[in-house]
Amino acid sequence: MTDFFEKYQKRRIISANISVVISIAIVLFLLGALGFFLLNSKHITNYFKEKITITVFFKNHAKLSEIKQFEKRIKLSPQVKHTKFITKKEAARQLRKDIGEDFIKFLDFNPLQDNLEVNLNGDYVNAHKMDSIKRKWQTYKFVSEVNYEYYKPLIKGLNRNIQKLSFWIMMVSAVFLVLVFLLINSAIRLSLYNKRFAIKTMQLVGATKAFIRKPFLIKAFWLGFTGALLASLALWGILYYLDRLYPEFQFLTDYKLLGILFISIFATGILITLISTYFATRRLLNLNADQLHF
Repeated sequence: MTDFFEKYQKRRIISANISVVISIAIVLFLLGALGFFLLNSKHITNYFKEKITITVFFKNHAKLSEIKQFEKRIKLSPQVKHTKFITKKEAARQLRKDIGEDFIKFLDFNPLQDNLEVNLNGDYVNAHKMDSIKRKWQTYKFVSEVNYEYYKPLIKGLNRNIQKLSFWIMMVSAVFLVLVFLLINSAIRLSLYNKRFAIKTMQLVGATKAFIRKPFLIKAFWLGFTGALLASLALWGILYYLDRLYPEFQFLTDYKLLGILFISIFATGILITLISTYFATRRLLNLNADQLHF
């Protein structure tokens, strides 16, 4: 009978520990996913910003050497990510393909201009900086026009929505962090409550509070570590899948960001379990004998 009771108690303890680890892993995974999006939001928004094109049109008398020199000069600046030079012949060929008619035969001349398509780095894609770049490039005598008017409403809307999204992500992260603490704290307290009689027995035979608390804190450390490890492995698996599915976003290329994220997951999991265990054991140590049955 005693052996059966001991086995039953061991199964209960193992089951409680597994429940705590799973609870920790789930909430840390969700918090980690939210944290990754928050840390990586700039990279993701820059990806879309860098798709916006500024088109530099050149005058008909512009020399190819001048255009190439201009392209080379702007590519060396930190503002520019990518350039593509399109001759007037190439532009005519593409337009002919798009409209399905040979407009040059109808007009008897090619009205298009040589142009340079420029994609800026994401940090420079806002109305103020792009206007400054436009004014600077238009000072060149062989430049006819610098045009991105089509994208102006998109740029303004994108930057405005990014600010709103960042604010709400921070608010949700703060709320979710509180929920994470409450959920893990609840799971730890339920796990320790099953051992209230053992804690009180140790206290009655003269064990100090620090002595009683120490093994529970060590166990809490490993529970937090295990939960964080499971959450990190699950999050890494999701990120690896997304990276293979959408390689253009380069989810796994920023090792510094990933390091910060996973260290934060482990630190959060371990710290919250230690804090929760400390206060839960303190509460149990302060209970009197009559309160143990409630």
